[in-house]
Amino acid sequence: MSSADPSAPRLDLLRRATAHLAPVVPLLTELGSLFEQAGHELALVGGPVRDAFLGRTSPDLDFTTSASPEEILAVVKPWADTHWDIGRDFGTIGARRGDHTVEITTYRADAYDGQTRKPVVAFGDNLEDDLVRRDFTVNAMALRLPGMEFVDPYAGLPDLAAKVLRTPGPPEVSFGDDPLRMMRACRFVAQLGFEVAPQVRSAMKAMAASIQIVSAERVRDELTKLLMAPAPRPGLRLLVDTGLAEQVLPELPALQLEIDEHHRHKDVYEHSLTVLDQAIALEGPADGPAESVPGPDLVLRLAALLHDIGKPATRRFESGGGVSFHHHEVVGAKLATKRLKALRYDKDTVKAVARLIELHLRFHGYGGGQWTDSAVRRYVTDAGPLLQRLHRLTRSDSTTRNARKAALLSRTYDDLETRIERLQEEEELAAVRPELNGNEIAEVLGIPPGPVLGQAYKHLLEVRLDRGLIGKEAAAQELRTWWATRSATNGS
Repeated sequence: MSSADPSAPRLDLLRRATAHLAPVVPLLTELGSLFEQAGHELALVGGPVRDAFLGRTSPDLDFTTSASPEEILAVVKPWADTHWDIGRDFGTIGARRGDHTVEITTYRADAYDGQTRKPVVAFGDNLEDDLVRRDFTVNAMALRLPGMEFVDPYAGLPDLAAKVLRTPGPPEVSFGDDPLRMMRACRFVAQLGFEVAPQVRSAMKAMAASIQIVSAERVRDELTKLLMAPAPRPGLRLLVDTGLAEQVLPELPALQLEIDEHHRHKDVYEHSLTVLDQAIALEGPADGPAESVPGPDLVLRLAALLHDIGKPATRRFESGGGVSFHHHEVVGAKLATKRLKALRYDKDTVKAVARLIELHLRFHGYGGGQWTDSAVRRYVTDAGPLLQRLHRLTRSDSTTRNARKAALLSRTYDDLETRIERLQEEEELAAVRPELNGNEIAEVLGIPPGPVLGQAYKHLLEVRLDRGLIGKEAAAQELRTWWATRSATNGS
């Protein structure tokens, strides 16, 4: 790498970046030479360059070039093990060689016309103009190849050192080109621990409503990346403080309920952010077993963030100065379902998040451990495959500053988990089902398959949950008793 008159800190950063890129330098120089021989410019750009300075490894290598998509293909086809042109209309060609995936894009600018949800693509003809069109200065740094010349026309390296997000040009122009960049700023705050420059924050506030022209799918993907970051809280704060959350996730700022001197209750917004922090702390390692809820876990994080969104709609002021939120878990589950569907999350994620929100208060009926074994079985079967996430969500929901109360809640949940483990060992609760299968039920009652058989099966399942394992003979007798009562009631 070369640069004109760099300062000592900058030299140090350059050395570190060079060392970090060392494993891919042969590939960079080889690919750069191929493009150079074909008469084209090529530069490593964006995230891989930024991450090299941060000591992070990017999974993919992003390049920009003076070559057209057709010219890119002509160069990479003989070189790559495989290639694809799904992004050809946007100037991007993808390829894989060995363990490395590369994306090569023609110098370009993405811009919205202010009305449609799809960006308009325009190709450029030089690196500096391509860089000025990028989202932030820390992503507008490049390495010209094959010579590994460092290019930083918009002072991205000083901003990287200062951990600040600025735009290469006026932020109003950058966000006008692509409003999703405002959400990306929130994501980088969460992922990288950066702060946004004052002028960037001001532009985000002024232009928040323009995020509406971006497709729900792109907004969803950016929100997901933010939530899956190591520390989502600062990014979520920025999302709320700039007004972006009001546009894409209005249930979150709605948690900032006004608290007056007569009606005291916990700050629901701050509580929800703390619950998210605590849930993340309870995730298992990324390579851990499924029962550890390996992190980052999107379902758990969404449920933690949204678990109380039913409170604003259910808040009631009580005569003694207190505040109640009756059935907020039911209302919250419905609100979460509606919002996540609007953001185009998949059905399984929507269903799982809503179910966790619906169940997150169930533990509080446990009291001092008075639940019967039947109630514990129902807790487990109602949670189903979400049980381990429910454990973590419930524990995370304790944000009291009262140490004695917090310790009591923790011990009580410890006791519930112990009881669950004992019953699971004894009764295989994870696969709880009636002690007679469908064929056996049909044989005992002498009935064919159909709705009545389904009712009989459901009755035996209730017996199983209420009484545990009672043996097949007792289950058959219970079934005959139910059948006799049913027949008498129906007059048959």
